[in-house]
Amino acid sequence: MKSALRNEACVALDACALIAFLNGEPGADVVEDALANVASVEIASINLLEVAYDAVRKTGRPEAAAEVLTDVERLPITIHRFIDDEMIERAAFFKTRFRISLADSVALAFSDQINAPLLTSDHAEFDPVELAGLVRFIWIR
Repeated sequence: MKSALRNEACVALDACALIAFLNGEPGADVVEDALANVASVEIASINLLEVAYDAVRKTGRPEAAAEVLTDVERLPITIHRFIDDEMIERAAFFKTRFRISLADSVALAFSDQINAPLLTSDHAEFDPVELAGLVRFIWIR
């Protein structure tokens, strides 16, 4: 197991981490390691929406969204399909403070709420958050 994942009982995925895994992109091995060795791998539904959107955009096929959902549901990933008031408030804080995308603000709030590091490759969005020390990250690349 990679050292970044050695002591983790739970990790959260953002869209770019799951996309990297599904497409065999650089960093896919880190996500694969998490799926094989971390007890709980979780994702917020809005971040799964980003993955489905990416598949439709890349293929031009509307049915690619359903195919992605089927593929992900076969993986050992818990999909959180609801956003509670606490997550809304925390996501609003991240969106306002760091001027990041709505989905990324939810990924941060979700990761924070479940007290798990966020697996991602999105340095452009998340480096300032990491510098502020508000959320833990595991960088897949």
